[in-house]
Amino acid sequence: MSFSELGLSAELLRAVEAQSYNQPTPIQQQAIPPIIAGRDILASAQTGTGKTAGFMLPLLHRWQASPRDKKNTRPYALILTPTRELAAQVAESARDYGTHLNVKTTTIYGGVSIRPQFAALRRGVDVIVATPGRLLDHMQQRTVDLSAIQTVVLDEADRMLDMGFIRDIKRILAALPKRRQTLLFSATFSKEIRALAADFLHDPVEVAATPPNSTVDRVEQIIYPVDKDRKRELLSHRIGSENWRQVLVFTRTKHGADRLARQLGQDGLSATAIHGRKTQNARTRALAEFKAGKVRILVATDVAARGLDIERLPHVVNYELPEVPEDYVHRIGRTARAGEDGQAISLVCVDELKLLGAIERLLKTKLRQEIIPGYEVDPRIKPSQKPSGGNNRPRGGHNKPRNAANRSRSDSGRRRNSNSRGGIKGRSKNNKSGESAR
Repeated sequence: MSFSELGLSAELLRAVEAQSYNQPTPIQQQAIPPIIAGRDILASAQTGTGKTAGFMLPLLHRWQASPRDKKNTRPYALILTPTRELAAQVAESARDYGTHLNVKTTTIYGGVSIRPQFAALRRGVDVIVATPGRLLDHMQQRTVDLSAIQTVVLDEADRMLDMGFIRDIKRILAALPKRRQTLLFSATFSKEIRALAADFLHDPVEVAATPPNSTVDRVEQIIYPVDKDRKRELLSHRIGSENWRQVLVFTRTKHGADRLARQLGQDGLSATAIHGRKTQNARTRALAEFKAGKVRILVATDVAARGLDIERLPHVVNYELPEVPEDYVHRIGRTARAGEDGQAISLVCVDELKLLGAIERLLKTKLRQEIIPGYEVDPRIKPSQKPSGGNNRPRGGHNKPRNAANRSRSDSGRRRNSNSRGGIKGRSKNNKSGESAR
């Protein structure tokens, strides 16, 4: 099948050709026609298989075909993402695909000045790509009018509907027209998330281009059993001895990411960290340096597990396994994208065996283990009685559990209080790294 068979406009086909897309991926083949037809969608596919184009191309097609008042400044479509990096990436895709259309796209997220966003909204915008927290700031200040939204997209919908964000999502969706098109896209959907999604969807088409919670075949997944206090030593050894030139390393906490980046630097390996406590400028700069090859290792929390599209990234390392098994799927999905090969390494100590078991049950497979000579596990070490994170601090680096309802919502640092959070019981682990959708 070719893109021309999917019913897209000539302008969009020209943009697709300029991106050197030869033929649509399975998720694009299945999702684009019903979206053009106006149907709601619940779509799942592996990371790196073209989900963004799967919703953005038909969204722009419908925008192009819709009757519009040229003086109307109200946005046509709203795309919600869990992280700033993903918002920026989706907006870039919208501009690439809409290069032959007079479509105006803007991003709305925290960590940067809100004033340029005010100005963009006053000038008028067709497509908004936003994180929930900053969008709520605009809604409260009445600087954005969502009354004409025809299509809303929840990208990485499983994260958007988890316990950390569901109340914000409900407030935003309540402000949209009741008659609208709703599109939910993700690589993973639990039964609970599917049940919750039914509240937002009307007679949806369900698209599953790949089995639920599956990983790309071209990712080689290897487990390295190792004692906890020798993880950093083993990581440096593998990067140096195998001459890995570009490595994305995941930790559970922001403090742990900073510490590991410093230690790798002491080992003579150029490294930088990216996480929610960094300023947005620092995050953008770290990512740009990593993509450009100026930095060999990017150490990240799960803020980088979704939305980072790094061409031909060869290696992803789970320095610490995630506490939510679905996050493993998203982490390793940063490699082997768009048909490339990739390798996902996990350094697993005795404290993480239960986490490994949960991941293998999710994937319905036993991951291959490889013993590195000189780094054999000491059988005398028993699992810690502490949480699997060892001496890591609780979520977000605070001394008591962090309630997502108390997240800072604006650059001024003011906080909104809330008595409760709706959502999926037990999914608050998804926000382990303390990231907020601002």
